Amino acid sequence: MPTYDFPQDLRDAQLALHETRAQYEQYARTLPWSAEPMPGWESEKQPYTSFRSGKTDSPGYTDEQAAEITRLKARILELGIIVSTHPFWSSVESGVVDARMALKHVHEQPAEA
Repeated sequence: MPTYDFPQDLRDAQLALHETRAQYEQYARTLPWSAEPMPGWESEKQPYTSFRSGKTDSPGYTDEQAAEITRLKARILELGIIVSTHPFWSSVESGVVDARMALKHVHEQPAEA
């Protein structure tokens, strides 16, 4: 697999994208299942099992929760645009997909001495 000399600003943007996406996913797991207040529900019992799927009532997001989700989504979009439109990509003659995949994992490699 070829190696790529990614510019530091591209590496930084990709790492920030990883971190922001992880923050978004972690935060979203703490939120109610619906952004708007919604009544809960329970399905009918299915044959051959006693399991019933359902959800409790959702109070919806608070203004602060909605603002944080909006902020994180906007940052993910901003960083995605920075990474995908970086001038570096015009220097890759072939194998752009391989280069993109390498960038996604470049932060996992040990730092050079």
